[in-house]
Amino acid sequence: MTDQRSVTDWVDDVLLAGADDDTCLWLGAPVSRAALRAAVLDRQERLTAAGLTSGGTLALRLPPSLAYVAQLLAGWRIGAQVTLLDYRLTQFEVDAALERVGAQLVVEPTTQVTAALRCYHDISEKVTARGGAPAQTPHALIQLSSGSTGPSKVIGRTAEDLVTEVNRYVQMDGVARAGERIVLLASMVHVLGLVGGLLYGLHARVPLTLPERMTVDDILAAVAADPAPTTLIGVPVHIDLLTAPGAAPPRLPQLVRMTTGGELVRPELPERFAARYGATLGNMYGMTEVGVIATDLFGQHRPAVRPAPGIEVRVVDGELQVRRPQTPYVGLSDSTRWADGWLRTRDAATIDPATGLVTVHGRNDSQVSVGGLKVDLTEVEQAVAGLPEVAEAVVSFDGAIEVYAVLRDLATPEDLDKVLAERLAPYKRPRRWHVLERLPRTPIGKIVRDRSVLRDAAQAAKAGEGGA
Repeated sequence: MTDQRSVTDWVDDVLLAGADDDTCLWLGAPVSRAALRAAVLDRQERLTAAGLTSGGTLALRLPPSLAYVAQLLAGWRIGAQVTLLDYRLTQFEVDAALERVGAQLVVEPTTQVTAALRCYHDISEKVTARGGAPAQTPHALIQLSSGSTGPSKVIGRTAEDLVTEVNRYVQMDGVARAGERIVLLASMVHVLGLVGGLLYGLHARVPLTLPERMTVDDILAAVAADPAPTTLIGVPVHIDLLTAPGAAPPRLPQLVRMTTGGELVRPELPERFAARYGATLGNMYGMTEVGVIATDLFGQHRPAVRPAPGIEVRVVDGELQVRRPQTPYVGLSDSTRWADGWLRTRDAATIDPATGLVTVHGRNDSQVSVGGLKVDLTEVEQAVAGLPEVAEAVVSFDGAIEVYAVLRDLATPEDLDKVLAERLAPYKRPRRWHVLERLPRTPIGKIVRDRSVLRDAAQAAKAGEGGA
């Protein structure tokens, strides 16, 4: 895909093809393929008039909207390298990101976007020249990692790579097919919602619906709005929302599955979700650098997952590695993350030699030594998070095992210590507890595990108690 025609063709042939009257998106009202194509061409003319050319660089800082989809596809259709920035980032974070990626043009809403619970918006955009540089790499897409464990990485993916991943979804059992629907809760700026939701849905002729608001009632209303078999796509924070105590949900026979990715799911959630909705909670494991790596969309092998079609994995010294012919990192040469065609995931894992199933045990750097004994912080976190009095928790290590937690029902750390004494060996039990009103999260809802951010949150909580 090096000439201008082929750059345009992949967008037209893979994403925009189809009958004019087919509904491809539902953002409060149906969006037909003809309407989407018209919106893409309109934005393409605007971007071209602003000076964007093939090989140029474009950054999008837009909320979920028809404008976002149209600008993304228009940028790719021109042949530009498109950087996606979450619209919920602060201006400080945006400026830092733009400094790193060097975009020539930035597209933003003309007015500030509020209404935090809104899942889609009707906006007008402005295009601003920033004076950046043309693309220095052949990547069509630039994303920044979530930054949940430290500074974000700049990750690039080519058009070929994106098309390959879309076709990988086509080959997987358990994904929505033509005649079915996707209700998307995950962000379209990040890989699960972008490729598994938007791009796959456009390619496979599966209409993509966004609820009006991120509330249980509105999510269920979006499912109930059409009798077609429906798959929810989200991350664990959405499962927490949908399984929180409350009135019994209406009967939704069209809800066949929820697919989740992003982080490990607490052990009790699959059973709780199935009991509440009569639907399967499927699991998807992936990375921004690769996209989908392995799945268990029917919930048959939990917690194990099977490598997705075309994905080659191995375990070296307890760490999962994924075959990746080129480094996915832009402006970064780090042999500790990618070398000799293999990407180190930094996740601890085992592979069953008989079945090929992969079990991800958590972050490889979650292994710590306490008094000379190895402790897996993921194991401790699962034990803490599994207590009914714990709404959510992160377990960290800073000279000792410590917990940052949100507690229910006036529970105290002393109460929980007594229960954990029956479930964890003494050397595995937390020595410090930090009780917060809420855990810090990234814009897409992933819990932040950076110790400095967690410490700041704990200090702010203590300061608030002192001033109360």
